[in-house]
Amino acid sequence: MNTLVVVADEAIARILELPPKGGELTPVEELTDPDAHMNRADARRDAHGRRAGGGTQRGDGRAPHALMSATNTTASAGDDELHKEAQGFARRVSERLTELHQERRYDSLHLVAAPRFLGTLRRELKPEVERTVVASINKDLVHLGNDEITQRVLHGGAG
Repeated sequence: MNTLVVVADEAIARILELPPKGGELTPVEELTDPDAHMNRADARRDAHGRRAGGGTQRGDGRAPHALMSATNTTASAGDDELHKEAQGFARRVSERLTELHQERRYDSLHLVAAPRFLGTLRRELKPEVERTVVASINKDLVHLGNDEITQRVLHGGAG
């Protein structure tokens, strides 16, 4: 049985493979969305910057609740943009997993993703790929080494 492990967040998806004789996971490929981290930082900076700019001085004549409302709108707009970005990246990852499945590169699939991204990714999976998922882990492990991912995902290591 061929097993793939996808370890992902909103910007990186590492596709790893369990060698036929076992051992440590080996890289198959890595998909990236470089704009995701940049856009997330920009949205946070924009939302926080406006909030910080409002401070305790109210020289603009707006009531505190009006300022809070404007801040929430800014944060919501940033969150919506980040969600769209994550959804697009999840769709790309799903398409690649579908291609690999059609090439018969795997029979079973482990999904390991940051909690905020796992649901988005699962919603994008095609039914034939969804049927191969044997485990889903809602942890952000994308920056760990292959040895540690192997231990945590396939051997039930702590964490």
